[in-house]
Amino acid sequence: MALLGAGLGIGWALSGSSSDDGAKQDSGAGASKAAKESEQPKPSADPAQAQAKDLDALLGDSNNSRSSVIGAVNSIKTCSNLDGAAKDLRSAAGQRNDLVKRLQQLSVDKIPDHARLTAALTKAWQSSAAADNHYAAWAGQVGGKKGCHKGRARGTGQAAQGNVASGQATQAKRQAAQIWNPLAQKYGLTERRPEQL
Repeated sequence: MALLGAGLGIGWALSGSSSDDGAKQDSGAGASKAAKESEQPKPSADPAQAQAKDLDALLGDSNNSRSSVIGAVNSIKTCSNLDGAAKDLRSAAGQRNDLVKRLQQLSVDKIPDHARLTAALTKAWQSSAAADNHYAAWAGQVGGKKGCHKGRARGTGQAAQGNVASGQATQAKRQAAQIWNPLAQKYGLTERRPEQL
């Protein structure tokens, strides 16, 4: 009877220990599975964030020629440094056209409202480039005969076209800023005023 009891005790002890081992094995498997999952990229990461960061870097270059453009137009208005002003304006137009090309090469398909944003930026930069070229042509006209009167540039068709294109650029920049700034807030990127685009 004692043997039988001992046998039952051993059997119970064995079965108990085996169930403990099984639990340890399960927890071990669970831990290794969790470790493997943590090594993999998290599916919850927002794919738009990386694209927005690339676009932010491009937008950082978009304001580089603003001060030179303003200075050039003011020079034309006062009939001074016309050749230099025209050169600066053509250079600025080239930079803006380059921004359009770079924008076309960026992947932005995951960014919310990306179609409207890229359309607004493209319109803004193309219009700015057109304005720069019209003002550069105006500089050439001002440098010609009767282009200036008492130190003030005469208005011409090129100047008028430049003003129209500049207005279109401003409108497109406002639209782009309205779309961009909420995205910038969301991803911790730089918010920009329309005139900074």
